[in-house]
Amino acid sequence: MGRMLRSSDDGAATHFWKAGGQGAIIRRMGAEAGLTETAPPPADKPGFWGYTALSAGDVLKTYRYLLERAPKEHREFVVGQLRRATQCGTDGFDQYFGIPRVVPRPWAVKQGWSGFGDVPAVRCREGTFRGVSGPYLGVGRPVLHTTGIVGDKIFVVLTLQPAGSSFRAAAERVNRLTRDLYRASR
Repeated sequence: MGRMLRSSDDGAATHFWKAGGQGAIIRRMGAEAGLTETAPPPADKPGFWGYTALSAGDVLKTYRYLLERAPKEHREFVVGQLRRATQCGTDGFDQYFGIPRVVPRPWAVKQGWSGFGDVPAVRCREGTFRGVSGPYLGVGRPVLHTTGIVGDKIFVVLTLQPAGSSFRAAAERVNRLTRDLYRASR
């Protein structure tokens, strides 16, 4: 679980998705957290946890649930792992865009990306920043998300990128949006 939270480990996410009942996780926790704009993946793609539909408002509610209502040991574990987010995801993508790139610590983040290929054109190395690009897969438009806890605030930046966007161009857009959000929040 820790590796999944810190390093966006898809294999671990798939393991927990299957072990927890796939879409039943979304229905169960959606009801618990009061989510109204979140739904499991389409019926024809039950194993694809990444196809879960969600809104920025529901991501905000999820963080509020975690911080205000989740059992203390769960909150401490999850937030502790998000504070230790690694620069490189286990798939080789650089996950230091958005909050980790433009907001000073302390923060706790969970990043998300899809539609940039299975492997980055330039593999991430801890302690460096290299923009990477990948092919557009035609599965839908690429997405790049940065969410997290910044001081006493919750930031949620969910983006749907133009078709064919490179990971680097998408990251630069998310960095600008996050920088503007951070400046406005001060």
